[in-house]
Amino acid sequence: MMKTSLIIALTIAAFLPSVTTAEAKSPGRSAAAAKGTKPYPLKTCMVTDNGLGSMGDEQRLVHQGQEIKFCCKPCIAKFKKNPAKYLPKLR
Repeated sequence: MMKTSLIIALTIAAFLPSVTTAEAKSPGRSAAAAKGTKPYPLKTCMVTDNGLGSMGDEQRLVHQGQEIKFCCKPCIAKFKKNPAKYLPKLR
């Protein structure tokens, strides 16, 4: 009886972290939104206006509590050089 209880407890403990991860990755909700940052509202890269991920894997960063998405890694560097140039696109 004690062995069965231990197995059940271990099974439940193993399942709990996966539930938390699944909730954070639910459809329509980005990881940034799950962490309290403002989600990125655009479907295009802030720097080039290309589709997100059109130049490789979609890139992300959080700037002053706002999630920002890019079409490629070089756009991150361009954004970081002059964020004020690109941030008005969010309005």
